[in-house]
Amino acid sequence: MARLSGVRVIPRDDVAAIDLPGGSWSRVLLTKARVGSDTALGVSSFAPGTQTASLNHATDELAYVLTGHGELWLEDEVVPYGPESALFIPAGVWHVVANPGTEPVTMVFVFPGPDYPATERRPGSRPGTAPSGDHGTPG
Repeated sequence: MARLSGVRVIPRDDVAAIDLPGGSWSRVLLTKARVGSDTALGVSSFAPGTQTASLNHATDELAYVLTGHGELWLEDEVVPYGPESALFIPAGVWHVVANPGTEPVTMVFVFPGPDYPATERRPGSRPGTAPSGDHGTPG
């Protein structure tokens, strides 16, 4: 018998991880292709001492930090965040997701589209320092 409700449960480990540098990873769990959703949802874990490339998404990004303390490195600003914090990153804002701490940072992310959005990447660095190279894709 077919389900009429359309409710789907996707266990995290049923979706292949996108490996990021330093033992970090990301998974895009809910997408249009996987569950028919018009909104994408995923989870990322950033290992201590790691950072992403500088990223610029075509859409807004919403995130909720589950564990750890980290920083968003913007063009000329460092924005710290911690557990139980919600993040709003407007479309077109260059940002690096960094974990300068000693514990993993785990966050859930949402994009208002059917999958991970078009994203530009460039070497990222903390404001006031030289770029350190491309370090992968976040969540």
